[in-house]
Amino acid sequence: MAKKFKTHTLLQDYRHLSNFGEIAQTTAAWVKEHPHAAAHDVMQWVHTTYGAQEFLKMQKSAAPLELFGAVGDHIPANAVDQMYTVMRLPMATRGALMPDAHLGYAMPIGGVAALEGAISPSFVGYDISCMVQLTILDVDVEAFEKERRHFAHSLRHVTSFGMGADFAKGQREHAVMDEADWSQLQVPAKLKSLAQQQLGSSGGGNHFADLVVLEMLSDLEGLKAGAQAVGLLTHSGSRGAGHKIATHYVQVAAQQTKLVAKGVPKGYEWLPLDHELGQQYLAAMQLMGKYAKANHDLIHDHFCRAAGTHGVQRIWNRHNYAWVQGNEVIHRKGATPAEMGQLGLIPGSSGTASYLVRGLGNEASLHSSSHGAGRWHSRTEAKRQHSEARFQQHMNAQDILHFGLEPDETFLAYKDIEMVMGLQTGLLVEPLARMTPRVVIMGGKADDGD
Repeated sequence: MAKKFKTHTLLQDYRHLSNFGEIAQTTAAWVKEHPHAAAHDVMQWVHTTYGAQEFLKMQKSAAPLELFGAVGDHIPANAVDQMYTVMRLPMATRGALMPDAHLGYAMPIGGVAALEGAISPSFVGYDISCMVQLTILDVDVEAFEKERRHFAHSLRHVTSFGMGADFAKGQREHAVMDEADWSQLQVPAKLKSLAQQQLGSSGGGNHFADLVVLEMLSDLEGLKAGAQAVGLLTHSGSRGAGHKIATHYVQVAAQQTKLVAKGVPKGYEWLPLDHELGQQYLAAMQLMGKYAKANHDLIHDHFCRAAGTHGVQRIWNRHNYAWVQGNEVIHRKGATPAEMGQLGLIPGSSGTASYLVRGLGNEASLHSSSHGAGRWHSRTEAKRQHSEARFQQHMNAQDILHFGLEPDETFLAYKDIEMVMGLQTGLLVEPLARMTPRVVIMGGKADDGD
């Protein structure tokens, strides 16, 4: 009677082993020598000869998770459900959900997760090292308001957004393109020309370049509480190169996780930190971190030259990144580092205030804070609920010059920044300045995953 099994199918759990060829050959030979053996007889022999393969599985109980906001009132329930899935991973040790949290791909935006000995490309996100940067300018507020359209023109002249964003050859140069990892890492090597083309540009969607007026709430390096200042505030990341690197390693992580684990949902996969692929991704992520920072520096430097002004102070932070601390990897996906004393930026929406803050080093939040106001709904739902009349009325009443805004990126699409700040002030951060938007430039439609 013909056997109802195939040897290679029975050996599926051994395919990741370096000696799989040997295992397959010897098992086939054993089966030939034992023509009446059933499938369980074959596997008993394999287990005795080569050992049984054990697989990681999702935990029944979630690792500790802190919520900084009430479910339903501040944080959507579906984001909490996503985060609890993250916390059931076998290497998850602790996590937190910020008050701006909302549904994302796998891990929610506003989520912070610590994984022991593992790094997850999807928990970093598709816009690797997306970040916010502020340059406080040596411009008098009254003079700025009088010449605001001139400053807006200068900012529009030096910025470019979206998939087609680039500059004439030689207009944007930076030492980051000389980093050795562009050639030493296989995936970034294929993307260097794209990165060079988009150097100094911004993503589409919710990325922006704003001119703001700061109202100091506390003293900060020469600026006294109650003083005002003008600043350039930008939000963008690693552009097309970062998106393609993320896409590649999300797929690699999925393949690798299947070799060592069963029952892990799509998008929740990881790479071992001590594995070559984990180290490759870590190095590529760090290169994209340098590249994203260079993009912001170029925007700020070119604006200062075009507008005839100078920067007094520059402050920045990443919010799509992973920080390695010993054997623990802290993933912040849409969350801002808020170590004790660390300066950070929490943008509002196109028509509301943003905040300059100082971290309070809250251990329960894994030393993190929100990265913005956060959405209540998907982009599709935000477009459906959009009121153009209400939006225009608000922007006119606030006297905000705005360019490139899409319906899913107006202030109507976001949570109340004052509510989000109220949930973390004195707990996660100390507000140092409230920043009011005076010129808002955005990239319009979303593009390559920024």
